[in-house]
Amino acid sequence: MAAGRETLSAAPRTEFGSRTSRRLRRSGLVPGVVYSGGEEARPFQVAERAVRSVLAEGHALFDLEIEGSKAVPVVVKEQQRHPVRGELQHLDLQQVRLDEKIEAEVAIDLEGGEDAPGSKEGGVLEHITREVTVEALPAEIPDRIVVDVSAMEINDTIQLSTLTPPEGVTFVADEPEEVTIATLTPPRLEQELEEIEEEAALVGEEGEEDAEAAEEGAEGATEPEAEEAAGEGGDDGGSDEG
Repeated sequence: MAAGRETLSAAPRTEFGSRTSRRLRRSGLVPGVVYSGGEEARPFQVAERAVRSVLAEGHALFDLEIEGSKAVPVVVKEQQRHPVRGELQHLDLQQVRLDEKIEAEVAIDLEGGEDAPGSKEGGVLEHITREVTVEALPAEIPDRIVVDVSAMEINDTIQLSTLTPPEGVTFVADEPEEVTIATLTPPRLEQELEEIEEEAALVGEEGEEDAEAAEEGAEGATEPEAEEAAGEGGDDGGSDEG
């Protein structure tokens, strides 16, 4: 285990199935599997609080120590979360070799947005791409990529091709010049959208008023017709009796 690397402590998992997984989650545990090239996958269970702490800190590489086994370096392979509540349902990890490069997803953070001249002029800073695939040795994978946007003017755009990756890291993208990280749009675009939404709301209200008026008119027109029909029916009935 490398000094300074986070360690996630887990226990072996011997029972399987959806019912068992639900019972584990109710107990505050998350089921998981760690994969290793050429070796059998090892299922485990880990405290949800512990894994949440490691993932929240954004560690790309950490150690997994399953009870009874030595700690091994791993990266997150896949996280399965509840579609509504967002709770972690299952965790897949990949054991890695520290001397072999791997690909991993790394979060992109924007820095200095409030200081950007375009933002001070009322422009709208939009964060387009929030993750990027990188290739590097496991120990060199950054926790996040920080992009300085403090110099952005209105109508400026930052593409992946303009960024310099950290030392030892390569961005993985077929066309990096086509990957937009952030844009700073003029304030009028936001105002136009608001105006369009307001106009649409007014049109909708007018349409509802017209529909209500038409409905009231239709109801008023049918009442005399109904009375006339009822009267005609009564006359017919009287003649029949005679």
